[in-house]
Amino acid sequence: MLRIKGSALQKIIAQAERDYPYETCGLLLGKVEGDIRTVFGAFETPNANQDRKNDRYEIHPKDYLKAEEKAKIFGLEIVGVYHSHPDHPDRPSQFDEERAFEGWSYIILSVSKGKVVSYRSWELIDGKFREEQILIFG
Repeated sequence: MLRIKGSALQKIIAQAERDYPYETCGLLLGKVEGDIRTVFGAFETPNANQDRKNDRYEIHPKDYLKAEEKAKIFGLEIVGVYHSHPDHPDRPSQFDEERAFEGWSYIILSVSKGKVVSYRSWELIDGKFREEQILIFG
């Protein structure tokens, strides 16, 4: 299950709407306790994929390291990734699945005509994505 602070989710939604019609992306900062990942903050990263920003995202290693440093300051860790699908459903593509790590949450937001219309979270289990429940708090 993914627990996410409401303010972090609102930041992610605003970023996805701002970056439309391109994919937006970032990292989820939080803690893992058992099979529950709790997100306290969203770390925005630029989409480093210069060739296919409309349907691919990439997080530059330098931005990953910055997020890791920021998380450590607050006693947190990176627990997942978020990105948007402009004018496409909020389910993972094969490309998303091939690049995912087990043990992380993956929030995907569907953005239609500049507005987030839905979002879901996914986790990779035995090489396949499975939807996970989202609980918003705070």
